[in-house]
Amino acid sequence: MAKRGGYPGGMMPGNMNNLMKQAQKMQRQMEETQAELEEKEYEASSGGGVVKVKINGQKVITELTIAEEVVDPDDIEMLQDLIMAAVNEAIRIQADDEKAQLGKITGGMGGGLGGLF
Repeated sequence: MAKRGGYPGGMMPGNMNNLMKQAQKMQRQMEETQAELEEKEYEASSGGGVVKVKINGQKVITELTIAEEVVDPDDIEMLQDLIMAAVNEAIRIQADDEKAQLGKITGGMGGGLGGLF
């Protein structure tokens, strides 16, 4: 015998409203956290500190320092490798921080309820 009345899936209107409010709160928190992350600065180095790079939360290089002793015109490849290593490490540090901060909000749901945010 078919049931009459009720709501599909057993969800009551009040529960749906609460769920929507929670989703909106999570979205606001994610937007605020993202804005805070964009203001942060991340630093990494390579070669024992002979190459240092700073990036902001938008992954834009804001500072690059190269020690004089590492500049060898006969070994440009080494300098290029040191720069790439420092830049990639700074980007990794930023991405790890972003993942950790947003994970606090989403509870490990992968950055936002299946891509809704």
